[in-house]
Amino acid sequence: MKQGFIIITLLCLATSKLLAQVSHSNTGLAVGNEAPEIKLPNPEGDTIALSSLRGKIVLIDFWASWCAPCLKEQPGLRSLYKKHAQSVFVNAYGFEIYSVSLDSKKAEWANAIKKFKMNWAQVSDLKFWNSGAANLYNVDEIPFNLLIDGNGIIVARDLHGKDLNKELLQLVKKN
Repeated sequence: MKQGFIIITLLCLATSKLLAQVSHSNTGLAVGNEAPEIKLPNPEGDTIALSSLRGKIVLIDFWASWCAPCLKEQPGLRSLYKKHAQSVFVNAYGFEIYSVSLDSKKAEWANAIKKFKMNWAQVSDLKFWNSGAANLYNVDEIPFNLLIDGNGIIVARDLHGKDLNKELLQLVKKN
């Protein structure tokens, strides 16, 4: 009886993991798939579509002002942004960051943007973990990011620090 329970439990876990992988690839989140569209307002209320950045390498960065690891990452992101903003890549010109905040308070979100000099695309629906973009991208922890090429195709997932820089350098067009 006990062995049967263990076997059934293991089968359920394996099936659950397989279904999660299938679901993940069906939502367009696997490397090689097109990134799903996001259209959210910036702090000024203007809607910015992810697709408006086509032609550039884009880091879709999920973060929040209340997330200490997210804030710790910002100086490195700012450095990469400055370094690669005008880089010529294999199928793109320039690098952009499309930051999706999971904040719920506009003032805290705007203050963090200013304090950390995050001078790139900032968007949020201010719905915390109920964010439509976070749900679309199956975000269950932050910081989380995806790197997409000039055609909107996902080329890497969840890269941070040196790993993100290394990936960007690999995408730079060689003369």
